[in-house]
Amino acid sequence: MTFEHSQNTNRDGDNRPHAVVIGSGYGGLAAAIRLGARGYRVTVLERLDAAGGRGYVFRQDGFTFDAGPTIVTAPFLFEELWSLCGKKMSDDIDLRLMDPFYRIRFDDGRTFDYCGDRDRIRAEVAKFCPADLPGYDRFMKASEGVFRVGFEKLSSMPFSSIIDMVKVAPAMAIHRSYRSVFQFASEYLSDEALRIVFSFHPLLIGGNPYSVTSVYSLISFLEQRWGVHFAMGGTGALVQGLVGLIEGQGNKIRYKSPVARILAEHGRAVGVRLESGEVIDADIVVSNADAATTYNTLLADEPRFRWTDSRIEKSVSSMSAFVWYFGTRKRYEDVAHHTILLGPRYRGLLHDIFDKKILAEDFSLYLYRPTATDPSMAPKGCDSFYVLSPVPNLEGDTDWTTEAEPYRKRIAAYLSRTVLPDLEANVVSSRMTTPLDFQNRLQSFRGAAFGMQPILLQSAWFRPNNRSEELDRLYLVGAGTHPGAGLPGVLSSAQVIDRLVPDANALI
Repeated sequence: MTFEHSQNTNRDGDNRPHAVVIGSGYGGLAAAIRLGARGYRVTVLERLDAAGGRGYVFRQDGFTFDAGPTIVTAPFLFEELWSLCGKKMSDDIDLRLMDPFYRIRFDDGRTFDYCGDRDRIRAEVAKFCPADLPGYDRFMKASEGVFRVGFEKLSSMPFSSIIDMVKVAPAMAIHRSYRSVFQFASEYLSDEALRIVFSFHPLLIGGNPYSVTSVYSLISFLEQRWGVHFAMGGTGALVQGLVGLIEGQGNKIRYKSPVARILAEHGRAVGVRLESGEVIDADIVVSNADAATTYNTLLADEPRFRWTDSRIEKSVSSMSAFVWYFGTRKRYEDVAHHTILLGPRYRGLLHDIFDKKILAEDFSLYLYRPTATDPSMAPKGCDSFYVLSPVPNLEGDTDWTTEAEPYRKRIAAYLSRTVLPDLEANVVSSRMTTPLDFQNRLQSFRGAAFGMQPILLQSAWFRPNNRSEELDRLYLVGAGTHPGAGLPGVLSSAQVIDRLVPDANALI
């Protein structure tokens, strides 16, 4: 077969070593910026018509709908990318601190405003169980201890061999990382509602609080230290800011350019072949595609020794998500920017989602109302929303071609009964995302929303490594590799490969 080639020297005579980045999610964009700062000529290849990956933006009927992620923590990880380009993030991005971070609503109507003010959050704890105040203080101290190890020391550390894992094992043992996040919270808090409040965070990165390693209890301290933020204009503003940095480095993003294969010679990645047949040569390749898809699709023609098809099949995937984006003709001023709505069950529902993989009649929801902070994301006098329901991935037998609309109606009716009165009569714009979209549009294995679940034996070295074990000069970034999902995780994965890729000058 004959292919159209793009030579390693471009038409402008740019002889810098060439890095190809597959995918323009946050991890891919951050990697491209870091590689550009290291002296590489970078080409980002995106299968969709715009950048962002899971952070894509839908616009319809005058409404702006962020596909997600919508929770910005550890903003310094973004600021560092602007600094690498000699710029200030604040010149391009207007970040606003959320207050509260989240409003958590229990099925009985009780609410917990989760914020960054220590006195106010202790007052919220006291509303539920005054006797747990000392336990909350000890919980936060313990969360800080885990943060010092899990985030400050390990999140940007490469795990390229089992030896790296052995080195950190004592620290993980000290913090008893074999515990789940829920078990961690339960050691300090006696009230069941408070245990849920301080352990729900893994759901935001695809994990079950009852099985995810307690390393993720560090999120509680991370949020208290840096806060939860929103970028005015939505996640699209952040994505476009990153795109602007890449283009400012003289590098480029090619849209509607799906990659079919990563090409290899003598055990080394040498480029990619697009679905069109075009071959693009590269000195290094970085994949921001789903890790399972990287190996069982993009490397399907290459022998693999660790991440074989059978091993990927045995991996434990995260749950998926059903997301309903909707705009209303009126504003719901009493609804917070971020609201967690907990249904009548919690542990049982998570068991249905993660273990039994069945679509339950009840649900717990994350409701996102960006117009609480930025009215420009909807027509005047209107609100923009999305509501996300954790659901089983496609290992379950739910037929989303027929179940999506009935499920949406159940959610709409629930919201109308609780926090959005008369919702059905006020919706003027609507669209849905199901696990089938994660599989078909985002090329996510099993339609999982967050890659592999962050259980202990799928964390650090046990995840697909940032430097591929299968090919030299192939690197992985994003939710499916170390350290994991969530904006701090995927941005940190780009930090890791910054430490692993060869210097550009060494390749000239």
